Amino acid sequence: MLEIQGIHAFYGLSHVLFDVSLRVGEGEVVCLLGRNGAGKTTTLRSIMGIVPPRQGHVWFRGEEITHLPPHRVVQKGIWYVPDDRRIFPDLTVRENLEIAERPGRRGLWDRERVYELFPVLKSKERQKGGTLSGGEQKMLAIARALVGNPDLLLLDEPLEGLAPQLIRAILEQIQEMKRLGLTVLLAEQNVHAALQVADRVYVIDDGRIRFHGTVEELRAQEGIRRKYLLV
Repeated sequence: MLEIQGIHAFYGLSHVLFDVSLRVGEGEVVCLLGRNGAGKTTTLRSIMGIVPPRQGHVWFRGEEITHLPPHRVVQKGIWYVPDDRRIFPDLTVRENLEIAERPGRRGLWDRERVYELFPVLKSKERQKGGTLSGGEQKMLAIARALVGNPDLLLLDEPLEGLAPQLIRAILEQIQEMKRLGLTVLLAEQNVHAALQVADRVYVIDDGRIRFHGTVEELRAQEGIRRKYLLV
């Protein structure tokens, strides 16, 4: 579904991604693991066209999208949930979802479906987004992306700062998305949690891919985990 080949990205004069390549197959949950500042977020932002690659290519369903602006990438079927959530704090939960609703090609997701996935949002649908807890805001950000009916969902650090109970809830919801056929690229530094939902794993450090393999292969690579993931 998604293929990135040899991308290099910059913030001004700072070279931050070096020859990054990865693939995501339809129906997979692929995890991009790395420490804070390793290049995970920049990789997702490059896919979205927020930080356009200066070299390399991004293909989605066989079509090159490397130089498309972000709104055109969304129209192609890729939705991005940033780590800082970016909900509308002065709008209610329901209004945040209404703004993003789009039937799309899949048509699987509407407000009622995401309320089933995130029951707490149903109970607070008339509450303003800015008054929700941090975990509830993350749920709202994911739910808002889902009602856009994406083919591919990019999740940036959805588990960061959450209590263990909320982490378990988010992981269960990612598993349910996968069961329903949604493809997910998950950027995360919580290695133990991410490996519970991943089909395949990439490890990034200092803007370079250092490892690619299955969950079992990563678990067998103690040196990789210690050197690049501190586990």
